[in-house]
Amino acid sequence: MTLRIVLVTYLILLNAALVFPTPLDELLDPSVFNALMASEQETVTEVRFKTSMPVLLPRHAYTQELVANALQDLDPSFLVETLCVYHKPSGASFPAWNETERSVLFNQCLALSSLAGLEYYSESRKRMRTFYETSTVIDSPETKRPLPDPVYDTPPASALLYVRQKDLTFGDNIYRYEYHARSDALLFTQENLTTLNLVIIPAVGKNQLRSVVAVFDAGADLLVYVLSAAKAASFPGLNERVGDSFSNRADAVLRWFVSQADHAFGR
Repeated sequence: MTLRIVLVTYLILLNAALVFPTPLDELLDPSVFNALMASEQETVTEVRFKTSMPVLLPRHAYTQELVANALQDLDPSFLVETLCVYHKPSGASFPAWNETERSVLFNQCLALSSLAGLEYYSESRKRMRTFYETSTVIDSPETKRPLPDPVYDTPPASALLYVRQKDLTFGDNIYRYEYHARSDALLFTQENLTTLNLVIIPAVGKNQLRSVVAVFDAGADLLVYVLSAAKAASFPGLNERVGDSFSNRADAVLRWFVSQADHAFGR
């Protein structure tokens, strides 16, 4: 009887320790899943103005909470959402990522210095343009002393970083990044701590740009969700220009993530 109790207890603990990925068709609403599968590049992007209602948001309670917090009291003038499917290589752990893969991927997402030199397509210039000229983790918004990208042996439940990024469109700014690690997902949020200026125009005020990136383990794939929302200044045509810019920038962030994921999975 004692042996049986011990065995049952062991099986319960073992089952609790296992990670069971959520399939793509369960993470997404049917219409969104079908649209994503129909895309030749397996990427879907939505750009909307004067709305705070996401339509591509995955069915994941923690992510939905982060998005709700990001949009709270923002009243965004534009909102951009992007979904992407990343196919894991054949040698990846199955049915779910293992702790090593999850840890390496988490650290790759923390490697914010690698954003320097990233390019995006500029709608106004009709050509590729540098996104961030520099991207550096700093000790605080006040002193701005540069730090190396952090590395963790095991992803913490949460981590806070301050980052200085020189954007060739919006200037030299400070952002707050918050990271969240879950057994089935890695997430981070971004918020501007300084005003984003478009030449001499204050385009997006302090704390008025908020982004959420969520990476889900979906078995043979990763599902990546990116949301950016901002309250832009009220100038004719500015909302559309800023919205288009952030849509293309979201695509650039996805390309960056794919490169980071390739490193994590040894591709």
